[in-house]
Amino acid sequence: MFIGYARVSTGLQNLDLQLNALTDYGCEKTFHDKMSGTKKQRPGLEEAILYAREGDTIVVWRLDRLGRNMQDLIQLVNELNERSVAFHSLQENLTMDKSNATGQLMFHLFAAFAEFERNLIEERLAAGRTAARARGRLGGRPEKFGKKDIEMMRSLITNGTPIKDVAEKWGVSRTTIYRYLEKK
Repeated sequence: MFIGYARVSTGLQNLDLQLNALTDYGCEKTFHDKMSGTKKQRPGLEEAILYAREGDTIVVWRLDRLGRNMQDLIQLVNELNERSVAFHSLQENLTMDKSNATGQLMFHLFAAFAEFERNLIEERLAAGRTAARARGRLGGRPEKFGKKDIEMMRSLITNGTPIKDVAEKWGVSRTTIYRYLEKK
């Protein structure tokens, strides 16, 4: 039996392309997750693995849908092999099972390339953040209150207005007021 597994990194992304490819390949049952591949606990993947029986094949659209680093991919595929469950990646056209030495070699090569690609992406993102900081862009959420607001908050509190009333006036929690007052 072919068992499909699909994953997208965020809820904003769409699983349709992967699910259609898995169905077209002949997967009778599919499982999916909407979360980063770097997460260890992926309920859809765990369900797919538990559902798989000896002789079944777990199918993914691309190798990077199964995991983000080589160590985890190899460990997962080895666990499947110990249970006599094969693994197949559609885009790489790669089938991995105990009896196929070429498939094992190709799996390790593709896993290394997938990890290399992920590392390159992380390096480019880090370089982009560094360049943005050099241009004065700090990133993150903008501050809710400016200097004038904070000065007014301080003045009210100094004149005896309870924190609770100040927080209600600005529509935030007391904790938020305290946090802004601690800033210099």
